[in-house]
Amino acid sequence: MSQPAPGTLAADAFIYGYPLVSSLAKVDSFLTTGVASLPATGFNRFGHADVLAGPDAEFVSVNNDTVYSIAQLDLSGGPLVLQVPDTDGAYYVLQFVDAWTNNFAYLGRRATGTAAQTWLITPPGWHGTPPDGVRAVVSPTMVATIVGRNACAGEDDMPRVRALQRQLTLTPLEPGGVYAGLPAPDPGVPDELRFLEQLRVWMAAFPPAAPDVEYQRRFAALGMLDEGHSPYLAAAPGWTRALIEGLAAGRARLEAAGRPPGGHNTGEWTGNLHLFDYNLDHFGPGTLDDPRWRIPDRRAAYLTRAVAARIGLWGNHAYEAAYSSVHHDAEGALLTGARSYTLRFDAPPPVDAFWSVTMYDAQDYYLVRNPAGRYSVGDRTPGLVHGADGSLTLTLQHERPADPDAAANWLPTPEGEFRPMLRMYQPGPAILDGSYRLPPIRPTDPADPTDPTDPADSTGPTDTADHTDHSDPDRPAGPS
Repeated sequence: MSQPAPGTLAADAFIYGYPLVSSLAKVDSFLTTGVASLPATGFNRFGHADVLAGPDAEFVSVNNDTVYSIAQLDLSGGPLVLQVPDTDGAYYVLQFVDAWTNNFAYLGRRATGTAAQTWLITPPGWHGTPPDGVRAVVSPTMVATIVGRNACAGEDDMPRVRALQRQLTLTPLEPGGVYAGLPAPDPGVPDELRFLEQLRVWMAAFPPAAPDVEYQRRFAALGMLDEGHSPYLAAAPGWTRALIEGLAAGRARLEAAGRPPGGHNTGEWTGNLHLFDYNLDHFGPGTLDDPRWRIPDRRAAYLTRAVAARIGLWGNHAYEAAYSSVHHDAEGALLTGARSYTLRFDAPPPVDAFWSVTMYDAQDYYLVRNPAGRYSVGDRTPGLVHGADGSLTLTLQHERPADPDAAANWLPTPEGEFRPMLRMYQPGPAILDGSYRLPPIRPTDPADPTDPTDPADSTGPTDTADHTDHSDPDRPAGPS
């Protein structure tokens, strides 16, 4: 069998390696500069946000429901003891993500309950014995990430959350370990080949699951299995050009796969319940080792994994939290702050934790400042007015409604086009099997006849996941 051309291999390598490179680049950002309200924090310590995200966060589709506590783990020096406080029934989740973006464990309300817990996080291949009564979480890679989320009902609830954050700790099982950290790619490699150099170095430091090793070998012709000296420092011009063109083709393939189909202007909410089902090998505490939550084709899973890293890095499996968004109203027109709308829930989303609708602009998917300081509405929002039949009707418009009941249920919109997102934490079976249908957003005023946006021509994007812009690879992205 003939060897594929370098450009073809480089395109395949981009899809295969994008999750590893994207994830570890984000790890490096957390270590060195911090991200949004999370301060720069070294390995094996939690960095805590101390506020709910607001319009200053400038994170794509950042959530306004939970406060983040994030730790980057370096297990090369030995296991870590994780102490988790009692949250007294309140929702939280600690999501464990390996270097390849596999969600390999969950601790929290759904998975392990809310009582105080002690866990031992062990590196791959560790053969020791955990202390008596301590359960183990086995990390597939030496570097991994814990994404912690504590439910928070608003600023008045922050003292409770901060107290929990102080009790969330990581300590070495045995002091004195020597830590390898995150290997640095050769800084002399040209920028246009930096991706391949990052992939080469990090792929060697953090081997994938055994079934993936054979697939990796096909990239030997690109120098990606070379040890020591980088093959990209003084590469031949023709070979370099082929690699650059291949990487561009791989990126184009990824962008196309992550871009939702146009023309879905029916007003239906869209979401992808299986975006994070590419983990086929590592099922620790809290994960569901079930065919319903595994992509059967490993090669297809590589592309899905890349899309997930591109549009929803470090997102949860749907059985932990499900997300849906919408760009059009029930008449097929793009949602805009120039009009007023209602969103009526005859029955609330069937969840075991809580749900919310969060408002974003349609350009950057950012929260937009409003005089009310309200960025989401959900079942924890105080003062909501329900109908006599138990229904809940939210008002979505730019200006505060004059009617007191509508004002109580008001979710402010930006002046321009907007995109709401509905988050459902610990979704019930009816959400996961698709039998619960979210209601459309209905306009309450006539369309402006001079508006150039005709519903028949509205082919703007609908979303397939919870997080991001589909065009700018450098746009800030983070866990939702």
